[in-house]
Amino acid sequence: MSFYSINTKKTVGLRNVAFQSIAEDGSLYMPSHLNQLPSEFFKKLSKLSFSQIAQQLTKHFLHQEIEKSDLRKIVKETFCFDLQLHWICENKASLELFHGPTLAFKDFGARFLARVLAYLLKSKSQETTILVATSGDTGSAVASSFYKLKGIQVVLLYPSKRVSQIQEKQLTTYGENITALEVEGTFDDCQKLVKAAFADTSLNKKKSVVSANSINIIRLLPQAFYYFYAYGQVLRKYSKSKKKICFAVPTGNLGNLTGGLMAKTVGLPIDQFIACSNSNDVFPKYLETNQFVPKTALQTISNAMDVGNPNNYPRVLELYKNEYEAIKEDIKGFQLNDPQTMAAMKTCFDKYNYITDPHSAIAFQALEDNLEKSEVGVFLATAHPAKFKDSVESALSTTIPLPKPLETAMKLPKKATLIKADYSVLKEFLMG
Repeated sequence: MSFYSINTKKTVGLRNVAFQSIAEDGSLYMPSHLNQLPSEFFKKLSKLSFSQIAQQLTKHFLHQEIEKSDLRKIVKETFCFDLQLHWICENKASLELFHGPTLAFKDFGARFLARVLAYLLKSKSQETTILVATSGDTGSAVASSFYKLKGIQVVLLYPSKRVSQIQEKQLTTYGENITALEVEGTFDDCQKLVKAAFADTSLNKKKSVVSANSINIIRLLPQAFYYFYAYGQVLRKYSKSKKKICFAVPTGNLGNLTGGLMAKTVGLPIDQFIACSNSNDVFPKYLETNQFVPKTALQTISNAMDVGNPNNYPRVLELYKNEYEAIKEDIKGFQLNDPQTMAAMKTCFDKYNYITDPHSAIAFQALEDNLEKSEVGVFLATAHPAKFKDSVESALSTTIPLPKPLETAMKLPKKATLIKADYSVLKEFLMG
């Protein structure tokens, strides 16, 4: 499969996309052919494990770029942890994506990208720098995925005092080839710095700089995979009756939503998406008004969604050929502020005895408020509740024990360098 830039439609191969991330024209890459999957594949979904589904999908997307035996190895090493569809009631389920090494959904994409880059780096002598802006979970997932990989240095930019204490410990305690830069600003400031680095021709002539954010289409691809697994599990439960399926998706940079829309494009029969946001409701406002108006990100308890200018918005438009009415037909918007998010966590716990993190709670509430009795709703549980221990415990008036990986991280010393949100400072660091 080749890939094309959204602006000029120029096509390139896997290597260019993996290492370049952003096209020369400044736009994002998209897969050139989102071909329909064979009907036989969908008939078997309810009987396939996630690993088997991932094998089929990676072959569909990348079989001309990577040898089949290497693809099998990449998938086996990447998805060596579970995901679960947990039914909280008859027609609502949580798709738990937090059973990986860093207890967040970012493990799927980060681990896949790491292994694809390691495969491609076998024939590349120059050292590569992975440059990432993170609002929390991306940083730890990338650090875990690339830790001690030969020929790769990782630089993580995160907004000072705007990630949870646990998230900060997870992304700043690795050392070795992982460097954390604490930026005096918002996540959008971190994102601007990263984009400036990729657009800097003088830097890129001297350094091989690669993105591990969802602007990198290779990191984004696996975020389509788990929709197939969830759909298969719904088919297993409702084998004798066809149900309309709605996915409620926490949205920050719109990566998870884009993954779901790509799954729908290649044939997965998803009836409705709900794009769920916190007070940073740029995309839900777009769905209401047909006006996309970026704004300065506000700090909330669901910090992974504190994004005022979502990166993947152009990809959503591209998938629908800029047809606003078609987008609005498939996607609803939903938004909660912090007090409403706290109430949603409590409702989920009191009514269904199920604990959610703040991001997943917004998606849960979207189903509570919008799902019809004839529909089946799945909300994406994107992070383990213990990663947001303070807000969850405050909402539920109960104690959340720390899983072993988080307990270990909290005991390690923080290793981070504080910098201003100034590109010249970042460039000097990267060049030095």
